[in-house]
Amino acid sequence: MKELKPQTGAQNAGTSREKRPGGLNAEIQARIGHQLRSMYDDVVRQGVPDRFAELVRKLDDPPVADSKMEGTD
Repeated sequence: MKELKPQTGAQNAGTSREKRPGGLNAEIQARIGHQLRSMYDDVVRQGVPDRFAELVRKLDDPPVADSKMEGTD
């Protein structure tokens, strides 16, 4: 009787429908990737709310007290 040996990933890489070590085949991974890109694109198209953009601008600007202190040495 012939002894069966476990196949490695290189030996098992015949078609895209075969399982990968992570448990999901390439077709399922591609579908998940497509759905994630679609969801991400929708979020990006929505833009940043004005109140968040204003908060970021405030964080980027130096505080008034700090700028006054820099001129006095």
